[in-house]
Parts: sequence; structure tokens; C-alpha cells
Amino acid sequence: MAAGEYVSVSSQADTETADLARERLELASDHESELKELTGIYINRGLTPELAHQVAVQLTHHDALGAHARDELGITETMNARPMQAALASAATFAVGALLPLLVTYFSPVASTTLYVGTSSLLFLAILGGLAAQAGGANIMVGVARVAFWGVVAMAATAIVGKLFGVVTA
Repeated sequence: MAAGEYVSVSSQADTETADLARERLELASDHESELKELTGIYINRGLTPELAHQVAVQLTHHDALGAHARDELGITETMNARPMQAALASAATFAVGALLPLLVTYFSPVASTTLYVGTSSLLFLAILGGLAAQAGGANIMVGVARVAFWGVVAMAATAIVGKLFGVVTA
């Protein structure tokens, strides 16, 4: 999980780096067009053309690449890709999330392990979906339903693949 997260976010970071390099080149080679582009962005956000141009000029004078990164590309210091942070967060949450079903496996009767683990995992997923929705200020029931639905889909797909390869007998 952590490796996948690292690779995914590294790809995002590579894209951001390439976008910034391209923007840096455009600023150096065609400053006026870039100023017009930034002005247009501010006009589309509701500023008058005069004020938009004034803002674009001042922001370009202060930090042209930063203004274009933020307002044209949507790249900010607080939101840029951090592969190692994503990998560590993924590893930690995966480890904690895996602990609950492992505990259920340890304490459940052998004959009913699949039922206990599947049911409790779905319950844990629903609880975590609700907590994530609450933390993000979203609708809790939508979060619970989404995570539970996709949890069931993932469990069913896993069971089907296991059955096809003769790994699962239940």
C-alpha cells in the first residue's frame, strides 16, 4: 500500500515539476502572453479588467512563477505532492486498519473465521467511512454507504479470485 501510494504521489509530483518547468520557460520566453493569461484568470474570477490587470502585474512583479503556479496550475506549497508523507500515512493507516480484522481472526472460532472477519471488516469499514466523512465535514451516511458498498465489492472480487484459483474453499 505504501509503495503504491509513493509511486502514485511521485507521479503527481513529477507532473507538478514538469508543469512548473514549462511555466518557467513560458514566463521567460513570452512574458506578455503570460501576463494576459493571468489577467484573464482574474477577470474570470470576477475582477474588472483594469483591476485584474493591476493584480496580475503586481503578482507577476512579486513572484511570477508563484502566481502562475497557484492561479493557473493550482499548485500551492500547502497542497503540493509529498510522496514520502503519503507513503508513511498509507503504511500507518493500513497497519492500523489491518490490526482489527487480525484481532477478530485470532479470537473467532476457526469454523466461522470467514464470516466473522468479513462481517467485522465491513463494520470497521463503515465506521471508518463515517469518521472520515465527519472529519471532512461531509454527510456521514454518504461516507458510510460509499465505503461499505466498495468494501463489499472489493471483498466479493477477492473471494471470486480466490475461488477461481482454488485458494478459498468457503
